[in-house]
Amino acid sequence: MKDGIHPKYVETAVTCGCGNTFKTRSVRSELKVDICNMCHPFFTGKLKYIDTAGRIEKFQNKFAAGSYASLQKPAKKKPAKAKADS
Repeated sequence: MKDGIHPKYVETAVTCGCGNTFKTRSVRSELKVDICNMCHPFFTGKLKYIDTAGRIEKFQNKFAAGSYASLQKPAKKKPAKAKADS
C-alpha cells in the first residue's frame, strides 16, 4: 500500500437511536445509527414497525378503502343478444 493516500483507521464510537453504544473501528471517529443489534426485530424476536411519516397507516388506509385501481376487478361484459332475423 502506498503511504499517505489512505484515511486513518481509528477506534469509532457507534451510538444507536435506542441508546445502545459500542466501539468498533472505522475511518470515522463517531457514527450514529437508527437500528442496532439490541433493537432490531431480527435479533430481538419482536415484531416492531419502524414507521416514518405515517407510511404504514397511509398504505393500510389506501388498501382498506378498496379504491385502488389495480385491486378492482373489471366489470364483466354482458353477452350481446343475438338479433333474430325477421
